[in-house]
Amino acid sequence: MNAVTVPLGRKDELLERDEALACLLGAHAEARAGTGQLVLVSGEAGIGKTSLVHAFAAAKGPSTRFLEGRCDALFTPRPLGPFADIARETNGALAAAIERGGAPEVFDALLDELAARETVLVLEDLHWADEATLDVLRLLGRRLDALGALAVVTYRDDQLDRAHPLRRVLGEITSGPALEHVRLQPLSPAAVAELAQGRQIDVAELHSRTSGNPFFVREALESDDGVIPESARAAVLARLAGVSTEALEVVDTVALAAPETPVWLVERVCGCGFDQLEEALATGVLASVGDEITFRHELAREAVVETLTPARRLAIHRRILGALPEPPSGRPDATRLAEHAEAALDRDAVLTWAPVAAREASAARAYREAAAQYARALRFAGNLPPDERAELLEGRSRACYLADDQVEAIRVIKDAIALRRQAGSRQEEARALSELTDYLLCRGYLSEAESAVVEAEQLVADQPESVATAQVLTSRAHLVWTDDIDSALAMCRDAESIAVAHDDAFAAATARVSIGTLELRRDRSVGRRLLEKAAADLRATGQKEQAARALNNLGGYGAFVYDHELANEFLGAALEYCVDHTLDLWRINVLALLARSLLDQGRWTEAADTAAWLLEDPRESPWPQYEALLVLALVRARRGDPGTHDALDASLHVGLSPEETFAMVDGAAARAEVAWLANRRSEVDHATREELERAVALDAADDAARLGYWRRLAGLESIAAFEDGDDPYALGANGDWEAAAAAWARRGCAYDEAVALAEVDDVGALRKAYDVLRGLDARPVAEMVAQRLRQRGVRGLSRGPRRSTREHPVGLTARETEVLRLVADGFRNGEIAERLFLSRRTVDHHVSTILRKLDAKTRGQAVAAARRSDLIQDR
Repeated sequence: MNAVTVPLGRKDELLERDEALACLLGAHAEARAGTGQLVLVSGEAGIGKTSLVHAFAAAKGPSTRFLEGRCDALFTPRPLGPFADIARETNGALAAAIERGGAPEVFDALLDELAARETVLVLEDLHWADEATLDVLRLLGRRLDALGALAVVTYRDDQLDRAHPLRRVLGEITSGPALEHVRLQPLSPAAVAELAQGRQIDVAELHSRTSGNPFFVREALESDDGVIPESARAAVLARLAGVSTEALEVVDTVALAAPETPVWLVERVCGCGFDQLEEALATGVLASVGDEITFRHELAREAVVETLTPARRLAIHRRILGALPEPPSGRPDATRLAEHAEAALDRDAVLTWAPVAAREASAARAYREAAAQYARALRFAGNLPPDERAELLEGRSRACYLADDQVEAIRVIKDAIALRRQAGSRQEEARALSELTDYLLCRGYLSEAESAVVEAEQLVADQPESVATAQVLTSRAHLVWTDDIDSALAMCRDAESIAVAHDDAFAAATARVSIGTLELRRDRSVGRRLLEKAAADLRATGQKEQAARALNNLGGYGAFVYDHELANEFLGAALEYCVDHTLDLWRINVLALLARSLLDQGRWTEAADTAAWLLEDPRESPWPQYEALLVLALVRARRGDPGTHDALDASLHVGLSPEETFAMVDGAAARAEVAWLANRRSEVDHATREELERAVALDAADDAARLGYWRRLAGLESIAAFEDGDDPYALGANGDWEAAAAAWARRGCAYDEAVALAEVDDVGALRKAYDVLRGLDARPVAEMVAQRLRQRGVRGLSRGPRRSTREHPVGLTARETEVLRLVADGFRNGEIAERLFLSRRTVDHHVSTILRKLDAKTRGQAVAAARRSDLIQDR
């Protein structure tokens, strides 16, 4: 041992955190000046995140209001848990919003609270956050800079794997000048030595054993015998040695009733008096915060929990469960009751409280938590009657579907259908089959969806009209509406009438949006009017999913028919609505449609960025991922950027159903275009032949024309005749390139117009094509056209700057600049993805774009070019 005695240091001194504290103080100054700030504070457990926040609060003093909320270390966290904590300190509007449920409502109430007076919002331990809390954080990240408030978010970065929900949210918000990220590091040997002043201890061994973790260091230094504990756990338990049984009862109860335990609950569970509570607090393991008792650190709580035997845990959980249902004020906390009921192995209590917690989570749109609560109930539901079990399964299936866990949703609803059949509940079985049909259609399983609808139709055929009848009619309409608009409309109108008669708002809304969508295909002005009115009415009545569907269908139809004005207006509105109301299932669908529409409009940078946004958080739905990858591949191919085949290859592995023939054609056309751009005629043939033969066999004229178009461009033989009309694909497939170019021009598709013009044997047409292609930065086709012009004797072709360079010197976005700085610092793409909470695929896209914008072939050339342009500085 090499211990020395030096003068005693200050126990609560915050060491090696000056820069972090300065960052918080600076962010607060910026917020007070009117520019809101978000500061992320991350680090391992025990690194001092909360201590830093408390030091910041102490530095600002009582004149600055701090509102602090903490996430629960529960198996299934409370929806909006940290905001419920904050609501107890505010005027009641926030509590009312939480009672109503839903992240947007809570966010609006929070904004009002933050705007009322100077406030620092602190959200602790977001690695445990529920889905609804993360939705509020996502909204906060988008709006805080304009609010003039400071928000501080802490989390353990050693607990975020690549699939962690918090990582996806951070990936969305960690860009821009209004955000700072403080990563706390372990203490140095010098800092540990300073903390150890006045103690007979080997400082080097202390630092080595604790790895500089501040919590472990301080716990070790509290040891009375001067021996360095083997672990933080051992250090915590040493504090509890010699404590009375009654005080230990308090400690153990608070450990299992965490995170904060009301004093009334401790008194009820432990039957303790003031002296026992004071003794427990005197250990230094617990702290009193207002009317609640909590552990000073989560690591200390975990250490105590690990010492409890199964029998002791069971006994305490049962006592907590007996005390929680009747709080002194307010409603019982269903989430905590369900947690303790399961831990207490109390079947009846689980079946009472878990469904309540699930419904509350669904109301807050915390669908992952809702699904988990239904799963909890189902673990104890083995002896329930079939209909009651089916109801729980249907609740879980719906929550899984809305969380975009479609495979699980389908599996669970099938189990519910089997139970409804077992119970002889024909109407409920038909309704569940209709719901299954929706899920199957979303996945593209058309044959299975058809079978489910047939079965449902048989069940309701001889039954009185009901909500199930309406749902089955709508499901049938969804299966036939591409082939028979009139029949589908009649079914949806009947479904709406029946649903209204039975006072079922959801079934009526579903049918109403379907009617508008069908009318849109028959008469665009009529359909638009119906869907706009439906969207407005549904928003007003809180039918958010169907309101989003109406906006999605309006914008999606615009994208499909190249009505760019319609697409831009309603896809933009749909995206804003879905983000503001945390409708992720619809958000990713809208992003896929928007990416394709932007590609068609020639807004390629926006298209690629939109596709990358989707791919950062793709969820499970295969088609949006597939479409985003195709858009990304086409932008890269058209510009001559690297990574085209990576995106195309990835699209083959997203799990898309081969029955989604429109998507299969999209993929075949994309692969054909990429092969054509590379002058690989045989690959164009391989990409198109099988799908073209299928389209011809099914008399799918539009699909056949689209594939024939690329075959004609590649000089391949035609295996079909095409009725052209005004379809540019059919016109091109028939070799009428001038007419095809004119049709593309009417649709506002400049790139496609230029490609068609390039096939016209006319110098004027070729010159026009060349100018358009240069403006789009479509280098491969532009070079192809340039060669044809030179062959015709044209010289002096402009090689002027590309559009992105004309608009701004380099044109890097804030995110691209951030990525470039990390490239300059020597980080690989995978490491950049980790630091910025992005997917590797998204970083690959950003690096590819940076190389193109800087006209560089390698990362090193890009960094050198950026330094010459003063985009980044040497460090």
